[in-house]
Amino acid sequence: MEVKDANAALLSNFEVYQLLTDLKQQRKESGKTKQSSGQQNLNTIMYETLKYISKTPCRYQSPETVREFLVAMKDHKLTKAEKLQLLNHRPVSAVEIQLMVEESEERLTEEQIESLLQTVTSILPGDPEEQHRDSAVAAEHKGDQA
Repeated sequence: MEVKDANAALLSNFEVYQLLTDLKQQRKESGKTKQSSGQQNLNTIMYETLKYISKTPCRYQSPETVREFLVAMKDHKLTKAEKLQLLNHRPVSAVEIQLMVEESEERLTEEQIESLLQTVTSILPGDPEEQHRDSAVAAEHKGDQA
């Protein structure tokens, strides 16, 4: 196989997750049991990739949330790669934004970073258990201050 254009398209973790999940389902439904060694290697790669990617925020995303996120990102002057990083990693702090956006200190003000964080956290779903834990800790912290 020859790669014609390595930068033809960038795939988000969600798209890869969806593709591999669909392939896995198709394989189950076809019921083939005998596989070549090449097929076994591909299965291993699929398994390891799904195992890793299932631990990222993409497993809570949907095509609608991805579309909504990209529309909301039009207001921010970011490259495609930076938008993809934000989509894949769902940053929740300014430090994470600085790691994902090249030269963010020069390109973005503190207000723009806060706006970006607000957009990311309001549109992209996070881990429900983690969010529940964070809200419980915040409520407990408020109770300690009273």
